[in-house]
Amino acid sequence: MAQVIKRTTARGDTRYDVRWRLPDGAVRTKTFSRRKDADTYLTQVEHDRMTGVAIDPFRSRILFEELTKRWLAHNPGKRGSTLLRDKSVLSRRIEPVLGKRTLASIRPSDVQSLVNDWANDLAPGTVHRFYAVLRAVMSYAVADDRIARSPCRNVKLPPLRRQKRPELTPDDVATIAEHMDRRYRSMVWVGALLGLRWGEIAALRVGSLDPLAGTLTVSENVTLDERGRTRMGPPKSDAGHRTFTMPAALVTMLADHLAQRRLTTADTDALLFPAPGGGLLQYTAFRNRFWLPAVEDTDLATVRPHDLRRLAATELVRAKVDLKTAQTRLGHSDPRLTLAVYAQATTEADKEAAEALQDRFAEAMRPRHERRKRGEKTESAEITELRRT
Repeated sequence: MAQVIKRTTARGDTRYDVRWRLPDGAVRTKTFSRRKDADTYLTQVEHDRMTGVAIDPFRSRILFEELTKRWLAHNPGKRGSTLLRDKSVLSRRIEPVLGKRTLASIRPSDVQSLVNDWANDLAPGTVHRFYAVLRAVMSYAVADDRIARSPCRNVKLPPLRRQKRPELTPDDVATIAEHMDRRYRSMVWVGALLGLRWGEIAALRVGSLDPLAGTLTVSENVTLDERGRTRMGPPKSDAGHRTFTMPAALVTMLADHLAQRRLTTADTDALLFPAPGGGLLQYTAFRNRFWLPAVEDTDLATVRPHDLRRLAATELVRAKVDLKTAQTRLGHSDPRLTLAVYAQATTEADKEAAEALQDRFAEAMRPRHERRKRGEKTESAEITELRRT
């Protein structure tokens, strides 16, 4: 049970110790010079004990940089590329400011100040990503009973403005493919027709294809480990493991690609799109050496490899493919992602929508006197027809 103990120091000063016992049996004491402050703290301790949120104040004295080490280590299943990103954000943007501070000393105002500094020279999306890392660290501290509440609350973030990406067409894909190095030409079509993530395409092997059935299986993904090294790993999620049918033209194109590389279906472990020197293709090297040269002399200089995946999703929606099928082909775990993130309205689809509305409302939008005259003519025609009969 918590209590306030009055005592006198060697110098004759009066002090008030709030003493309480934690659920694990440990006894903690906090000292105040005023009885009022001690009573207020005692009330808070009793409230926390009754509601089951009693926190050992000693556990919140940990330095923030030590807390981040524990947070990074607490989830061994985190993807290497995600771990690499989180470490970079912490070391470059968060720990230089908060690293030497104790967890208990960090307030919402400190978090807001840090966010404001980021917002001065970074894009809103970047600020949101950095803040998400800090918020995750603080949520871990709450879950580990180091603090009762996270300082990441009521923080004002810059508004997100979704960047408009280029509206690609099949002809645009053909243009990119024509300018692409011959070794990776069919790679462009795989992205546009199947909507695979770049890492999934780079991980495809000969054994991923079934030319007779016309299907393709996604079971691996090229990614980065926590040291930034390219490696082979599983797909992004369970939904990333999938097998689906390819368009016949793509089956023929990939068969020709295998023939050019002098591969047969017996070479099951051979990569479809290896690096020029063999081994796994690395994204940055592919982008700088092959993708950018293919688009820089065209009107598609701002197009990214990921835009091919977005085009595939958009075309699935425009073709009225049911949402579940589109979700499965794209490897999304949530169907809302299929619509909200990738499927974008195109200019052509927008015109079709306007034409449909025009047809539906055309008669009602005619001037009233024209609608009346048309009605009178129709009525007269009916009377004439009756008289004839």
